[in-house]
Amino acid sequence: MFRKNDFILLLVIFSAMGVGIGLPEFGRVFIPYPLYMMMFLLFFSFLKIDFLQVFHDIRKKAFILFILCLFKLCVIPVGLFFLTQAIWPEYSGISTGVVAPFISGLLEASTLLVLMMVVVSSLLIPFSLPALVSLLVGQTIEISFLMMMKVLAMVIFLPAVAAIFLRYLFPSLLEKLEGVQFPVSLFLFAFINLGVFAKYSSFFIEAPMKVAETILIAFVLSVLYHGVGFLVTWGMKREDQLAGAISFAYMNNVLIVAFSSQFFGPLSPALAALYMLPFFTMIVPARIVGHFMK
Repeated sequence: MFRKNDFILLLVIFSAMGVGIGLPEFGRVFIPYPLYMMMFLLFFSFLKIDFLQVFHDIRKKAFILFILCLFKLCVIPVGLFFLTQAIWPEYSGISTGVVAPFISGLLEASTLLVLMMVVVSSLLIPFSLPALVSLLVGQTIEISFLMMMKVLAMVIFLPAVAAIFLRYLFPSLLEKLEGVQFPVSLFLFAFINLGVFAKYSSFFIEAPMKVAETILIAFVLSVLYHGVGFLVTWGMKREDQLAGAISFAYMNNVLIVAFSSQFFGPLSPALAALYMLPFFTMIVPARIVGHFMK
């Protein structure tokens, strides 16, 4: 269950986190670039996707897409808000930051369903998030739909279009690029973590108890997201159940860090950054659960 690539991935990820916190001056070089690195990560993920099949299947997946989006954007944030308000009031304003997932190939999930969730949930966020914040905490935040569409176009649609053109214009390159996907992804993940953790290194060093508490909450949230994803898709195909769990548990942390830092104090982006820990370490347990679904 624990593969060699899993060990290499975890080693690179945690080493980059440590360097980002311990040597922030080195890591700050990468602070402006995580979004661009995510574009390359998504580009490699999209190389394996036949987008004609996506358009063909979207009507078949309409109902499960609606259910997943309802839970991802409304039910889970509201439930977690009241839960954290009762247990950890300091964190009760954070749980609405649930954005798009992009890891599915590692767990052999339904990549098509995950891709659909990426696009649909990202389009709905500018409407659902301000409404929830206003309803739950009585605060008003404004998310420019045009700004969100610009980010969405840059981070998701641009890599998708590039992958489509490559598939049809230079199909011979697909296999070569897929062959280097893992080592290139390792470098990209390392650079992303260097930039994210260097930015908040002072918080991690000066408040170790708060960091430990935040790590605990990050793992609890990850387990809850996985569990709800499996339950919502109960009775469906194994690939769709894994896709449901991935859609909830593997979110776009870099966008969450960038967004939450504009509206909240260091605790919100710190939780999003520290979610990197369960983000990667939960891959193996999720694969084990998926194995028993066969």
